[in-house]
Order: sequence, then C-alpha cells, then structure tokens
Amino acid sequence: MAALAQQFGGLKCPPISITKNNKLSNSKNQYHPRKRSVISAAALAIANAETRERMKLKEMFEDAYERCRTTPMENVAFTIDDFHDALEKYDFNSEIGTKVKGTVFNTDANGALVDITAKSSAYLPVREASIHNLKHVAEAGIVPGLREEFVIIGENEADDSLILSLRSIQYDLAWERCRLLQAEDVVLKGKVVGANKGGVVAIVEGLRGFVPFSQISTKSPAEELLDKEIPLKFVEVDEEQSRLVLSNRKAMADSQAQLGIGSVVIGTVQSLKPYGAFIDIGGINGLLHVSQISHDRVSDIATVLQPGDTLKVMILSHDRERGRVSLSTKKLEPTPGDMIRNPKLVFEKAEEMAQTFRQRIAQAEAMARADMLRFQPESGLTLSSEGILGPLTSDLPAEGLDLSDTPPAED
Repeated sequence: MAALAQQFGGLKCPPISITKNNKLSNSKNQYHPRKRSVISAAALAIANAETRERMKLKEMFEDAYERCRTTPMENVAFTIDDFHDALEKYDFNSEIGTKVKGTVFNTDANGALVDITAKSSAYLPVREASIHNLKHVAEAGIVPGLREEFVIIGENEADDSLILSLRSIQYDLAWERCRLLQAEDVVLKGKVVGANKGGVVAIVEGLRGFVPFSQISTKSPAEELLDKEIPLKFVEVDEEQSRLVLSNRKAMADSQAQLGIGSVVIGTVQSLKPYGAFIDIGGINGLLHVSQISHDRVSDIATVLQPGDTLKVMILSHDRERGRVSLSTKKLEPTPGDMIRNPKLVFEKAEEMAQTFRQRIAQAEAMARADMLRFQPESGLTLSSEGILGPLTSDLPAEGLDLSDTPPAED
C-alpha cells in the first residue's frame, strides 16, 4: 500500500491548461470594443443628422423672419385689401335693429332658418315673417333659396343664434304708405275686424286703424259691419304714437259726389225687404224699390234677385244730406218685363238705355226753361232746337214759344 502511494506520489501530472478559457476570454475581450465603436458611430450619425435638420429649420425661420420684416407682402396673393374685403363681407354688426342680408335655407311650421354668414344660423319666427297673421311662412312667399333683407330683433341665449324679422320692416313701410295716401287724400277699402263703445277697428295697409262712430255714414250697428270692407279716408297718421284714425263719412262723401242722376253703376245685392232690395254701390247703400225693378209687376222680389247678386243699376235720385240713393233697373229695360225674363239683356243694354234716359231728362229740362222764357221775354234769351240758351233772334216771336204740342216727359 505504501509502495502504491509512493508510486502515485512520484507521478507528475502536468498542470491543467487554461488555454481554451483564455481564448474564450480573449475572444470576448476582442469583440466588445468593436461593438461599442459601431454603436457610437451610429449615434453620432443620428446626432449629426438631427443637428443638420435643426440648422436647416433655423435657417428657414431666420429667412422667413427676415422676409416678414423687410418684404412682408412679396409673393403673397392674399393682400391686406383682400383681408379687409373679407371682413366687410363676413363680419357685420349684430346689434338689435341692424339690417342684414340673408338666404333662407330651411323652413318649417314655426319659422325659417336663414344664413346670414354669422357663426350660427339665424331664425325667423313665423310671427315675424309678415305684417299679416300667417300659419306658415310659405304663405308670405318665404321658401328655401329666397334672399331678403332682415332686421335683427333679438338673440336666442340657448345657442347664441340671432332672431330676425321681416314684420318690423313691413311695419315701417306700411306707415310710410299711409302717410303718402293721406297726403294724396286717397279713398281706400278697409276690413272691419273689431268694435268697441267708441267705434270700429279696421285693417288698412296691414295696420289697425280706428274709425269713430261719428265718422261712419251708415246707421247700422257695429256687429253688422264686422268682416265687411268699407271705404275709408285717413284723418290722422301718427307713427310715433301708433295712432291711425280713419273716416268712412269723408270717403262716402267723395264717392257720393261722383253719383250723377242717370249714371249707371255696378252694385251687389245686400239684403231683400218686402218693399225692395238694398244694393251696395261702392260702399254706399242704395234702395232699389220694388216698383223700380221692372215695368211688369214683381210680386216676390226673391224670384228676381238674391243676396250676393251683381247687377247694373241706374241712379234715380241722390239725397246727399240724408245719404239716401234711389236706384232703378226698370229704366234700363229695352222692353217692359226684360228684367224678369232676360236680365242679362238689361245689363248689356244698360249704358245705351241710360243715355236715352238722360237725353229725355235733358229735353224735359230744356222745355221747362223754354216755358219760363215764354213768360220772361225781357230776358233777351231764347232756346235753340238743341236745347241751348242763346240771345233772342228775330226768328222767334217776342212773346215766346208755343209748347202746347210738346208731349210730356215720361216718369
């Protein structure tokens, strides 16, 4: 055993070689510096590129700054004038009362949306679409595509949209129109829409005017005038006080002044009574007595006339003080009874028959004047065959004319 130990102890083992490990270690030490070198080069390249880009941008900004400082408008198509024009076109005063142009692009039952080039659409309520009462803006011709001038009357706080009106503009125009009509002393029609203890309210040019009872020619109660159109004249037009006073009496006086005996007018049957028919002739009520309807006897007026019928009548008499007008269709009949059998023929021949009637009246008046001259030869006047007064001539006897053979005028 000892010999064996001695034998092993005499053995000399060569030392373990670390060449391989050294090679691995050296291999690692050889690769690390090269990798770091590549990474550093890449980072430097990126940094250089960024630096060049920053320098390029800096040069661009410096160049732009210099151009803005020295020649700001060079090669610029949009000039300062263009800018001011754009402001004038798209910017406007949105204060209440300002008038603006706008285009309607949508409508509904409550109103219309209008483009007025503001930050939001403007709204036109239906109540502001017209001076008249409307159920829909389309009744006033307000449809998409319509371009009109509006006036700003308020702002909707919910969405900052503006509220527009056409009614305010029309209201101002209506007052101006009334002032002109008053200056021209024009007669116009007004519709009665209400009444109170002092008079009636009538609509003229879209405005509500007051007609005192003292200025109404008819004695009819106010209730009978409701929804009827009556002739009116302006008495007072005061926009500042919103005061519009009208007169039916003045208008009727003008209309009645044009009614001459024997003239033919068109009328409408208003009502029937046992003694005749009341005819509206331009705002004036005339009486067509049953005896003046036809030469033939009329037992029942309703068989000849009905309320609402339009017909031609002739003025027989006109009492301006009492406001009474007597009418006739009997005098217009070409042959007796035509008003009952063929009223259309009566109306066709009305002017011709009225001319004949006026000639008969003129002849009767001429004969009356001649008869007076017969008893007054000292006047030195005489009557020609045409019914014209002239100086007395030797052709006629001084004692006057003998008119005993002259037939009497018809009634």
